[in-house]
Amino acid sequence: MNWSAGTWELAATAHALAIAASLLTYVLTTRAAKYRRPPSIAIAWVLGLIALPYAGLPLYLLFGRRKLRRRPVPIAAPGVPAAHWAPALIESFGLPGPAAARITMHADGAAARAALSETMASAATRLDLCTFLIGRDEVGRDVAARLIERARSGVRVRLLIDGVGALSLQRGTLAHLAAAGVETAVFCPLFARRTSGPRNLRNHRKMVIADARRLWAGGRNLAAEYFDGARKTPPWRDLSFDLRGAVAAAAARQFETDWTASGGRAESGGATSPVAPAPVLAAAADSTSLAQFLPSGPDQSEDTVHALLIDACFRAEERLLAVSPYFVPDQALEAAIRLAARRGVAVDICVPARSNHRLADFARSRPMRALADVGVRFHLLPGMVHAKAVVFDRSFALCGSVNLDSRSLLLNYESAFVLYGGAEIDWLAAWIGALIPQAGRFDRRPPGLWRDLGEGLLLSMAYQL
Repeated sequence: MNWSAGTWELAATAHALAIAASLLTYVLTTRAAKYRRPPSIAIAWVLGLIALPYAGLPLYLLFGRRKLRRRPVPIAAPGVPAAHWAPALIESFGLPGPAAARITMHADGAAARAALSETMASAATRLDLCTFLIGRDEVGRDVAARLIERARSGVRVRLLIDGVGALSLQRGTLAHLAAAGVETAVFCPLFARRTSGPRNLRNHRKMVIADARRLWAGGRNLAAEYFDGARKTPPWRDLSFDLRGAVAAAAARQFETDWTASGGRAESGGATSPVAPAPVLAAAADSTSLAQFLPSGPDQSEDTVHALLIDACFRAEERLLAVSPYFVPDQALEAAIRLAARRGVAVDICVPARSNHRLADFARSRPMRALADVGVRFHLLPGMVHAKAVVFDRSFALCGSVNLDSRSLLLNYESAFVLYGGAEIDWLAAWIGALIPQAGRFDRRPPGLWRDLGEGLLLSMAYQL
């Protein structure tokens, strides 16, 4: 095509106006909604809007929003200040304080599955199940059968599954469950518009709640590989636990919020009740431990788990033990871990040598090299490890669905549980410590030019991936 100079000038002017309009949209929406983005993410959006405004602007409008507006939850004033700093921080987010709970950690997939079945069977009036996916295997079929059995026995049964995870269901599964009396809802389905916010929001929470009194939770999805494996699928190492007590009620309230946001029929009186005062953080007389529910995601006013981890890194004195399938922290968390190591805190982080997400494995190399240079010890584990847990000194431990990557910490809907009991802290520390002798060493040699460029490009997009 032979364009005249005037045509080229007009096209250049139109292109410049498209860039300006894209940047103005970014600035106005960010300021109006008071979005707080990590600098690296903000820079990535701005560069994308400048380089590719015609593609960048639609993508920003679809995926750029990170926090959703939520109704403020009334908080009752605590009676006595807690002796531990973590509950005070968590309660400042508008979340319930710690409560006594009878906690049982699951040593392996068999124990986890037995506890799951027992929790589901214990429901007398209501059974709520939230998961990312249900497998097309024996475990998935067993879970579906138990849901149907509970519904037919007169229990109100509700299943909430993520929109991406729902793609793993066998065709007709949800209709079959609904016909048997199980209420179902899909969180942010890919081809429907029921959930507010961008299309890339995922509900990664994993909870089974019976009568708002008993809870089964952790990192396991409801598929064979997360428990005992299948004929062609070896079991993944994962973590879960069950508990009884008021912490289950806090998780039930969060389920109610997620359920109604996904179009489910609301439970009367659920999500707007005031949060009860926090009990004093002290040892319980009946051999129970103290635990606290900590959800994170776009529905929370702050990046709750992310904030707790950073604060804990600065307060740690002796050790930081962690296990996660993916390790792609943002710059703030990476800096907090680095400074903890520089202060002499023993930092040991276990990750699989090769996870089920190759992009995450590629992107993690740069932050791992930077942290290894200051003394952080990375342990590369054979086989897939899907467990998520962090232990700080003997102060507290964190266990749940949260991975140590920026998407999980800053974008996904996640559920974590803060454990304050010495027995649970020691159990998790021993569980993670037992992984280390079988681990390989991390090679922290500098990468070549092309790999270095690839890592940088991928890290700029890791937040959305």
